[in-house]
Amino acid sequence: MIILGIDPGLRTTGFGVIEKQGSKLRYIASGTIKTVAEGELPGRLKIILRGIVEVVATYRPDCAAIEKVFVNVNPQSTLLLGQARGAAITALVSADLDVAEYTALQVKQAVVGHGKAAKEQVQDMVARLLVLPGLPGSDAADALGVAICHANSHDALALIGALAPGLKGLRMKRGRLV
Repeated sequence: MIILGIDPGLRTTGFGVIEKQGSKLRYIASGTIKTVAEGELPGRLKIILRGIVEVVATYRPDCAAIEKVFVNVNPQSTLLLGQARGAAITALVSADLDVAEYTALQVKQAVVGHGKAAKEQVQDMVARLLVLPGLPGSDAADALGVAICHANSHDALALIGALAPGLKGLRMKRGRLV
């Protein structure tokens, strides 16, 4: 299974492509899609969309995963990041890819083992897990981390989906199954 991970950003959107064979992960590619910082928003979103369309056409992933937007101190920044994320998701679903979403906390836990990891720790662990000769850039490392998170979560999600018909009628009440 080939997985495309996306770390959305209005200035720089990171992408990472890995292959999962059984329990083994193999690095395929990573990089960034950069927009013109002073450019108008529609043009920047177009660059992101076209960049991801090109990545999908080049690497032909089976599925994709993208980092969820965190609520920033600055609401305007959060809104702009959400629009960049929307452009990325549009490119992915237009290619008929299933898209999973993970928070930064989930990604850090999957890659480093705890959700408070620094960017440098994520870069280092991504390089170790994928046996890279050097550290990837921070945006590419984050995108590879999203892909690794999905690779590790995919089997569990498939198992839950397979069990779901048997769980019919169960519901949560005060944090417990009833």
